[in-house]
Amino acid sequence: MRPTIASTASPNFPHWCLPKCLAKCLAKGPEKMSLESVRAFFAENAPDISVIESRMSSATVTLAAEAYGVEPARIAKTLSLRIGDRVVLIVAAGTSRMDNRKVKALFGGKPKMLGLDEVAEVTGHEVGGVCPFGLKTPLPIYCDVSLKAFDIVVPAAGSTHSAVKITPARMAELTKAEWVDVCEHSPVQQAPAYSSSS
Repeated sequence: MRPTIASTASPNFPHWCLPKCLAKCLAKGPEKMSLESVRAFFAENAPDISVIESRMSSATVTLAAEAYGVEPARIAKTLSLRIGDRVVLIVAAGTSRMDNRKVKALFGGKPKMLGLDEVAEVTGHEVGGVCPFGLKTPLPIYCDVSLKAFDIVVPAAGSTHSAVKITPARMAELTKAEWVDVCEHSPVQQAPAYSSSS
């Protein structure tokens, strides 16, 4: 019997029967595969950008800001939303709040956050590591204008312990994102320039 992907899901299926590359990926676990998909994305599209790994969890905006030594607003969070029958990703400044009225007006439907399992299934990334890079399936990506207050932002990189430092414009360019205004805005001044000594 020739192994199929479905047959390998069984715990009784002998591990040695798997093709070597598939066996290596499965052994790494889903979070490691997600991180590797992001590394591959940057190797192909922007080899000058390196993935940063932290011993500290960066699964939330607050934790990520602490792990990477930046203010929380500079963390670029990725929201996974279902609007009608489509899924979209919106990347916004870490402390911004999505404005449901703006999203509904722009996309023509009420936004609903994806469930934990659905996020991983659709993006290939676990919650806490979701980013617009190295996605499992192509998805429409939108960058909120809240990111433009920063010269450098810090989005996750596929795992709860990884990120990249990138300009908002470059992130939008690499992911072919469209700029939108879908967050609530409080009077914000231009953020101070990023300092790598932070």
